[in-house]
Amino acid sequence: MTAEAFIQQKAALAMQALYGADVPAASLQVSVTRKEFEGDYTLVTFPLLKISHAAPDATGNVIGRWLVDHVPEISAFNSVKGFLNLSFSPVYWNESLQALSADENFGQLPASGKRIMVEFSSPNTNKPLHLGHIRNNLLGDSVSRILKACGNEVIKSTIVNDRGVHICKSMYAWEKCFDGATPESTGKKGDHLVGDCYVAYAKMEKEHPEIIDEVHRMLVDWEAGDPHVRELWAMMNGWVYKGFDETYKALGITFDQVDHESETYLLGKELVQKGLETGVFVKEADGSVWCDLTADGLDRKLVLRGDVPSISPRTWARRNAASIPINWTPTCMWWATSRITTSRCSSSSSKSWASAGPIRFTTSPTAWWSFRKAR
Repeated sequence: MTAEAFIQQKAALAMQALYGADVPAASLQVSVTRKEFEGDYTLVTFPLLKISHAAPDATGNVIGRWLVDHVPEISAFNSVKGFLNLSFSPVYWNESLQALSADENFGQLPASGKRIMVEFSSPNTNKPLHLGHIRNNLLGDSVSRILKACGNEVIKSTIVNDRGVHICKSMYAWEKCFDGATPESTGKKGDHLVGDCYVAYAKMEKEHPEIIDEVHRMLVDWEAGDPHVRELWAMMNGWVYKGFDETYKALGITFDQVDHESETYLLGKELVQKGLETGVFVKEADGSVWCDLTADGLDRKLVLRGDVPSISPRTWARRNAASIPINWTPTCMWWATSRITTSRCSSSSSKSWASAGPIRFTTSPTAWWSFRKAR
C-alpha cells in the first residue's frame, strides 16, 4: 500500500468515527507535503467541509487530532487553510521497511525480453587500476544491476587493452632498467610493478626521444610473432592480470565476457578498411584514418594510426565493433566511461545489429557503432 492510500484509508475511518459519514477512501485528495510546510503528506479538507459544517482549519484540527490519537503510524499534524499536513512516525517507516524486506522480488520487474551488454573497466595492461577505474567499475556494475533488476538479460563485458605501443613501453623499460625484477622478488603487486616500468619509460624517453623507434620495432616484432617479444609480453601481462584480479575481487566486480584487444585488432583493421571503401572514413596523407563527426557537433576521431604502418588503433569505437560476438544480437550496448555512461541502442529507424547484409557504419552521435554480418 502506498503512503497516499494509507492516509486515505485512515482519513476515511476518521470521517466515519467523527461524523458518521461513509466517505470513499479513493475520493480523498492526498499528496506530498510542500517543502515549506512541516509534514510528509497532506490531506485536502475543503471537500469535507460540507460534512463537518466547520471552518477549514477547525475541520483539519479535528481530523488531525483523531488520527494522532488512533493511528500510531501518524505522529503529528498541522492544519493550514484547508490543508491538513501529516507526519509519519517511526512506526510507519519500520512497518514499510519490514514489508519491503519480506518481499524477495521487491524492485524486480518482469522479464523485458531485452538483452543488454554493459562494457566497463576495460583497462590497459601497462599500469594498475587507479581511482578513475574504481569509479568506472562501480558505475558499470551499478548500471548492470539496475538493468538486470528491470528485467533485462545483462552481459557484463570488459575489453582488456593488452597490446600496443603503451604496452611495449613498459616491456622496453623492464628489459633495460629492471634487472629481471618480478612481483615475487620486489614484493609488489604485478600491475604495480608494470606501472613502475611505464613511469620509468616516460623518464627514459624524455632524455632519449629516439627510443620510441625501438618501441615501435618491438610492436612490429610482436605482430610478427617474434618468440622473445611474445614471451615477454605474456609474462608481464600475466603479472598485471593477477593484480587486476585482486582489485576486482576487493571491489566485488565480475564479468560475463572478457575480450582482449590482442584477439580482435586484426578484425578491427578489416572494419576500418570497409569503412574506407564505403566512404565513412577518410585517409590522410600520413596514412592515418579518421572518422569525421564534426557535422554532429563532435570532432574528428582517429581510427587508424599512420605513424607506423602496422600499428592499429585503440579507439573504443574500433575495439567495440570488433568485439561484438558473432550470432549475438544485443538490443542495446552501454559503455561506462570515466566521464559519462553512454548508451548505443537500436531503434525502429535503425538496421539490426546482426543485419543479413554487409557491415554498415553510421556516424550519428546517437548511434555510432559498427556491426558485423551474422554468420
